[in-house]
Amino acid sequence: MALVLQAFLVALCITAFHRNLADAKASKSMYLTWGTQHATIQGEDLNLVLDQTSGSAAMSKRGFLFGSIEMLIKLVPGNSAGIVTAYYLSSTGPKHDEIDFEFLGNVSGQPYIVHTNIYTQGNGTKEQQFYLWFDPTADFHNYTIHWNPTEIVWYVDSLPIRVFRNYENQGIAYPHKQGMRVYSSLWNADNWATRGGLEKINWTGAPFTAGFKNFRARACKWDGATSISVCAATSRANWWTSPIYSRLNSSKLGQLQWVRHNHMIYDYCNDTKRFNGKMPSECSKQQF
Repeated sequence: MALVLQAFLVALCITAFHRNLADAKASKSMYLTWGTQHATIQGEDLNLVLDQTSGSAAMSKRGFLFGSIEMLIKLVPGNSAGIVTAYYLSSTGPKHDEIDFEFLGNVSGQPYIVHTNIYTQGNGTKEQQFYLWFDPTADFHNYTIHWNPTEIVWYVDSLPIRVFRNYENQGIAYPHKQGMRVYSSLWNADNWATRGGLEKINWTGAPFTAGFKNFRARACKWDGATSISVCAATSRANWWTSPIYSRLNSSKLGQLQWVRHNHMIYDYCNDTKRFNGKMPSECSKQQF
């Protein structure tokens, strides 16, 4: 009897895991939205291309509310000034929610900038930026967004680089009522991306290609307004609601502090001039 019960519990866990796991192949879980004349999706691999005719983009076939979204990305090599590679979650409409990874290209020999942001109800201006501690063009690296009712964590190769906590009960908006799809894009942003737009794209290096693969969404599938309560409910299937994911443990906090001390180059919470001394409310709260 004990063995039967054990087998049943194992099967239940497997079922719960797969219920919240999107199809692993990009070709089955994503589709191209523009630049279809030169971008490709084959099996696990998504290749986005930018030339003088257009950039390109892809999005997931469905939306999610809470969970872990990850992608392996290999950025444009060489002189990537003026080029932005984006990987983010977003809902739609003027009051949309959004969680961003954007990679701002640079001239050869200069590091990429990882630009992170979060929009709640259409309002952003919560940017934090970092230099990477490796060459993101030499190989694929893992970029993960972990999102639950308590906090959002941005990870690079399993190292946390940023946390945004839920203080909605104190009047600070938090994304938890809109399903978000996953987007990837490669586009011309040379009016602002590199040195404020001073460095333009060198089109002699075109076409530019960014590689994406191993898209994984261990997340709650968005099925409309009923998902707001379903995806936030504490249950075995909703693994992201476990107390162990409510706050980074001491080891992850140490990694976060290392990244921020050694590689952070901009934090909106330190930009008093930008906000004329009236800092966003979340900046006075415990961040981690």
